[in-house]
Amino acid sequence: MDFRRIAKRRLPTPVFHYMDGGADDEVALARNTQAFDDYELLSSQLSNVSNIDMKSTLLGQAIDWPVMISPTGASKLFHGDGELAVARAAAKFGMIYSLSTLATTTIEAAAAATEGPKLYQLYIFKDRGLTQEWIDRCRASGYVALALTVDTPVAGNRERDFVHGFGAAPRSRLRQILSFAMHPGWLARAVVRKDFDMVNITTSEAAARAIDAGIRQFIDDELERSLTWKDVEWLASVWDGPLVIKGLQSVDDCRKAADSGATAVMLSNHGGRQLESAPAPVDCIAAVADALRDRLEIICDGGIRRGNHVVKALALGANACSIGRGYLYALAAGGQPGVERALDLLRSEFERTMALMGCNGVGNLGRSYVQRRLPGV
Repeated sequence: MDFRRIAKRRLPTPVFHYMDGGADDEVALARNTQAFDDYELLSSQLSNVSNIDMKSTLLGQAIDWPVMISPTGASKLFHGDGELAVARAAAKFGMIYSLSTLATTTIEAAAAATEGPKLYQLYIFKDRGLTQEWIDRCRASGYVALALTVDTPVAGNRERDFVHGFGAAPRSRLRQILSFAMHPGWLARAVVRKDFDMVNITTSEAAARAIDAGIRQFIDDELERSLTWKDVEWLASVWDGPLVIKGLQSVDDCRKAADSGATAVMLSNHGGRQLESAPAPVDCIAAVADALRDRLEIICDGGIRRGNHVVKALALGANACSIGRGYLYALAAGGQPGVERALDLLRSEFERTMALMGCNGVGNLGRSYVQRRLPGV
């Protein structure tokens, strides 16, 4: 959260609130982290913890610890090095890096930046040719997995943006102008370098011809509201690797994901930015793991701020966790060195928590190490 405070100083107000905010009253956003406090860790004392084995596998890849980078859009809004800074930091820490459809770095450039494993997050647009183009580019660039985001048939009601952000009302625009003027470095990148294009869309010839009313309107128009599990089956049939469905919370939907050809799910409410009052991802883990652990890998996506949060998620049955704001704050605060510092802190906390619990390996984590806190305690 120190990184968050630095990010708030270094970014124009509309940009910070775009990153930081959630939907409606931001109840889901707050609960994503608060829900971890509802679980207590149970230690197993007098265990040999002279060596903690944090290595694991995820999406067919060997990873150094069970945390991955969640896909987030337009990272260059927050730092000039954007997605490449995060990808390089992730590679140093033996993690899977995820690139968003709405990234400000191309599929090819992110792939070339490091040899670390990469996932591409996509939306199925009405123009299936454009979706197929992204799949083909990912295959050619060596991406190991795809993640289909399914919780965005429409954009969430992000009221902070109406007050502070890019969609602010006219009475707020003077404040916006003043905030941008107080951040000349950011403004220079916007005006001179024009860093903020969502290049995997704008570099597509088909999309470029269709973008008349602006990129945001194009995306809103192209998001397919009529998607069904048949579309997941189609995606699984054209992609010959691990397929993650991102944005699920219920056992029923996760079972349908497995039946449709998915190999993993991200239990996620889109960082509290879509459906208000959706459950915190950590509260969804146990039921999904009990029903489907033998059919799906489970990734807890949302609210991770501490190493003990990762331990709790794994003990409940997740295979891994993913972080979004946890690295975006650090990116805005200090670029690649900031991200590396944040990841180092999180990994150290994770390892320390494992030792204090008396658990010497990720593979040994289970329900015996966690319990739900009694109400009122």
